[in-house]
Amino acid sequence: MMNVFKRLYNWVLSWAETKYGAIVLFVFAFAESIFFPIPPDVLLIALALGAAAKAFKYAFICTIGSVLGAFVGYAIGNYAWLTASGEFSVFANFFFTNIPGFSIELYENIKNLFVEWDFWVIFTAGFTPIPYKVFTISAGAFEINLAMFGIASLISRGARFFLIAWLMWKYGESIKGFIEKYFNLLAFGFTFLLVGGFVLIKYVI
Repeated sequence: MMNVFKRLYNWVLSWAETKYGAIVLFVFAFAESIFFPIPPDVLLIALALGAAAKAFKYAFICTIGSVLGAFVGYAIGNYAWLTASGEFSVFANFFFTNIPGFSIELYENIKNLFVEWDFWVIFTAGFTPIPYKVFTISAGAFEINLAMFGIASLISRGARFFLIAWLMWKYGESIKGFIEKYFNLLAFGFTFLLVGGFVLIKYVI
């Protein structure tokens, strides 16, 4: 399985050396919000490194692709995830069986998170390396407010991709290894502090 992901990772990365890099970035960002297992950050970093002046353009393309994909994921969850009797559809079972990071247990747990945190659940999934596709589809299945879902997706995805683009534009090759090794950890830390602050306001102040 690891060899399969490694080959897939390298295949995604290889598009940075072609003239179709920007288009493929949009497609991967779109697909990753629904089913694709490799995050678009991989290609975004490579493209921004190869053309620093276009780093923010690539971040914009990545953000729009990801958010549009998120709405498709929402629609899938809303219209195709459950049968009329409330059972998982054939489509849903296919995802549970074949999409990495997608499990029935995780799906059920997410419902409680949405009830308690709504906006922050989407923000956390969008900004951190948590499988975003699980949350986009679950949001549709649980009929989370669509406007809130869109705003949270746009803010979180944009913040993540534009931060990566800025780091690549500012520091270039010297920061590439750091981003690949530590960015997800820092994203988790930032989100923990941000959400933690609002929890404090909600329950203490």
